Amino acid sequence: MSDLLLPVACRQAIAAHLQQCYPQEGCGLLLGKDRRVEQVWPAANVWQPSTVEENHDRRDRYQVDPQTLLQAQRYCRDRQWQILGIYHSHPDHPALPSECDRLQAWPEYVYLIASVTQGKIKDCRCWQLNDQQQFQAIAIAEPT
Repeated sequence: MSDLLLPVACRQAIAAHLQQCYPQEGCGLLLGKDRRVEQVWPAANVWQPSTVEENHDRRDRYQVDPQTLLQAQRYCRDRQWQILGIYHSHPDHPALPSECDRLQAWPEYVYLIASVTQGKIKDCRCWQLNDQQQFQAIAIAEPT
């Protein structure tokens, strides 16, 4: 799997958005082409508790609004881009995917997870599901 190419301006936009969402999980989309992020698309965390997960809230769960996904797909189509993946934060937890993250992941997407501790980004890592439906680390690089 190739590196995720993430320009500094996109990193800064992600950091600003996720720090603003703290102490809740923030989320958004990575838009671009050929593993190069051209634009980030911040999204609202619309996750709602269910009877199955009543002990959780937006501090440890996220969901991108399906309407936002649809809008981003249209936007990408007009530019011959695609949704490369999703970014989200883990407030006061490591930038490692949870079992919930794994169960909700789509194999064609990359997942950038940022650890936000006391309102500041501490670590940022990228992941993608492999053929065994387990997360594999993806390197993050600056485009040349």
